[in-house]
Amino acid sequence: MKEFRVKSCDAILRYHDFPGSEVPIVFIHGIGCASSFDYPLVASSNWLLPHRRILVDLLGSGFSDKPEKFDYSIRSHAVYLEEFIKYLGLDKFAIFGHSMGGAVSVVLAEKVQEHLQALVLSEANLDAGGGFFSKKIASYTELEYRDKGHAQIVQESICSLNTQWAACLVVNSSVGTHRQALSLIEGQNPSWRDILYSLEVNRTYIFGSKSLPDPDTTELSDHEITISIVSDAGHSMAWDNPDGLAEAIKNAIPAT
Repeated sequence: MKEFRVKSCDAILRYHDFPGSEVPIVFIHGIGCASSFDYPLVASSNWLLPHRRILVDLLGSGFSDKPEKFDYSIRSHAVYLEEFIKYLGLDKFAIFGHSMGGAVSVVLAEKVQEHLQALVLSEANLDAGGGFFSKKIASYTELEYRDKGHAQIVQESICSLNTQWAACLVVNSSVGTHRQALSLIEGQNPSWRDILYSLEVNRTYIFGSKSLPDPDTTELSDHEITISIVSDAGHSMAWDNPDGLAEAIKNAIPAT
């Protein structure tokens, strides 16, 4: 993996950078996950092989450093990712963000809009309140979660056969995971949804077919956001149908 130093907290972000001549795609993962774990099969699909593919492990996740002094808010992740993109020298590129990574992607997209070819979101957090896992994580205090909650949720996930998420969560920072959950629940003003609606870029929102019906299929369409559906997949579509997700991402990026 390659490395980028985040100067604001003196920590190292690690990422895969697979070569390609077509529009680069930056992958941003969800809570408890890591792009190095979630997206190798997606990135290696024939649909995306022509693209440069940059798989980022956010701070606190996967192989990246896990500084306790970092606040792990959605906005703070977006701030260092903007610096990361400048470091890479990307001129025209696409962003793909899943779940929590979708919220990060929306904030980042607003910062880099003039260089953005496409914003592709899969079942992203657009509103305050969080989802099932972020609410469960945030039900602990930070100290409780660090001391016992993180291990408890890992074990509960294993017992419920959610073993892939457990395998990734166990190596992620407990402090970082808890602070990210709180940030998802708190939201921000303007909301991620409002920022998304205001962006003047190609926007696609992907659902797994098993996640439907969902009222956002109509709501987002009404705001001129393209809806795409990955068959035979739920929320964890990168694991359920990686080739189908790769096809959806490919179709969301305008040909150059």
